[in-house]
Amino acid sequence: MMDRLPMLDRLPILKGFAGFTPGWIRADVPAGLAIATVAVPSAIAYPAIAGLPPEVGLYASLFPLIGYALFGPSRQLIVGPDAPTMTVLAGVLASLTAATPADRVAASALLALTVGVMCLIAGRLRFGVVAAFLSRPILLGFISGVALSILVGQIGRFTGLRIESDGLISPLIELARKAGGIHWPSAALGGGLLVLLLLLNRWKSPIPGPLAAVTLAILASWAFGFEALGMKVVGPIPQGFPALSLPLEAGLPLKEVLLGAAAVWLVSFGSGIVAARSFGARGRFEVDPNAELTGLGAANIAAGLFSGFPVTVSDSRTAVNLSVGGRSQLAGLVAALSLAVLLLYLNDALRLLPVPALGAILGAAALSLIDLRGFAELWRISRMEFAFALISLWGALTLGVLNGVMIAVAATLAYVLLKEMRPREAMLGRLPGHPGFYKLHREPRARPVPGLAVCMIQGSLLFFNVDYVRALLKAHLGALPAGTRWFVIDASAIAQVDSTAATMLAEVQAEFAAQGVALGIAELHRDPMEILERAGTLETIGAGMIFDDLEEVIPAFGHAGAHASRE
Repeated sequence: MMDRLPMLDRLPILKGFAGFTPGWIRADVPAGLAIATVAVPSAIAYPAIAGLPPEVGLYASLFPLIGYALFGPSRQLIVGPDAPTMTVLAGVLASLTAATPADRVAASALLALTVGVMCLIAGRLRFGVVAAFLSRPILLGFISGVALSILVGQIGRFTGLRIESDGLISPLIELARKAGGIHWPSAALGGGLLVLLLLLNRWKSPIPGPLAAVTLAILASWAFGFEALGMKVVGPIPQGFPALSLPLEAGLPLKEVLLGAAAVWLVSFGSGIVAARSFGARGRFEVDPNAELTGLGAANIAAGLFSGFPVTVSDSRTAVNLSVGGRSQLAGLVAALSLAVLLLYLNDALRLLPVPALGAILGAAALSLIDLRGFAELWRISRMEFAFALISLWGALTLGVLNGVMIAVAATLAYVLLKEMRPREAMLGRLPGHPGFYKLHREPRARPVPGLAVCMIQGSLLFFNVDYVRALLKAHLGALPAGTRWFVIDASAIAQVDSTAATMLAEVQAEFAAQGVALGIAELHRDPMEILERAGTLETIGAGMIFDDLEEVIPAFGHAGAHASRE
């Protein structure tokens, strides 16, 4: 094998080629061809979710591959359209009232460009942590709601009807009302292809299901003249590439564009980084969310400059790349070149693709997004998290996908607040013959130190939980055994304290003192200590009752007791 090319490792770009050797070409070229093969069906189908022409999907599949190959950090992740991002994009485009197809294309390109810039800014500010904001239960529920929305959205493509209702139930009622106008050949073709896709997926077919469905549908359309039978087909796809341009002529309100782009960014990056991390665990490579923001920023800017739409990490294309053995982003460039050849020379074949085939591909993709095992696992692990997953699903279905994003974020905030509003606590004691303190409820042999109560609070003390903590401490004060002289808070698990909590601790100290019990604090972290010091709370408690280590409490308590007895 030839030596690696070390100059690639030193460049500020081309990180996706790190460690490249010429021998990798034998793996990357077949991987790139496989990626392009899988990309074509979804590239044509996904734009339909947002009411965009099919060629836009090809643009959004081709140019972002080049952008990510140049600036992306991962050698094996592949970017492209995905269903959740497309569904949020559809909601944003609807809110922007882009009327004509040309307006929608310009608006989607502007959103892609804005999302790309947001990615770059977020990456520079190291906002990759925002990816964790959409927790797994929230993301599970939201994506399942998106999947159901996509499924309902395929009714028109399967039946040939024009379905105008939104939501989950209304389109079904409208379908029942218009059942007499169903185009049954379309329904038969769409249903048959959907069954084929599900079977190929279940059988782990080496031939990608969408590729098989598109090939069969085009051949059947050519052989039997589906268009003449009244079945809708994709129609002409423009040959060649779009012109490089800044999509600034759309004339859209800046505020709505920024809000819409933020919603698209949050969902696309959240779902994309979840996919990236799962593939990283499978392929044993690390995923840095902040570095990925740079790569996704370049990919989305490339999409925006060439009449595309927002993209993220593609699970299907990355899975194919890993399964074929792609080693670097050369596979992405080969895929981009293959799609370019398609646009230049093979686009006539796609003209005959029946619209029900697109419905089948999108329907199969939607069904794959519904993780029933994930819901069952949540039900087994945490009923609270299961409830939040259902709230997120309900928001995406009933309030629309764009509002569903806000519901998902609000549910996440509510979940975090509920977890933090009632921090856990435990009384601590000593175990004879062993150093340290032990939780009394977990170690039956542990005993409290006579005259000394030690309470561990496991959570931050912030404005929204101070009333609960105050009530907790007062309850402990009322239950203290006779003769208790000290009550020490173990603050080793308190990460944050705010000014409201500082005031509460000072008031609690006064209440304890009124009962003849000295309040102390041990093992304060630096930040909480600085807040309590600036608030004057540490001065109120007294320097003699502030301990760097919990072990310091015992000798200090003994010394204070001896001093009191002498007096």
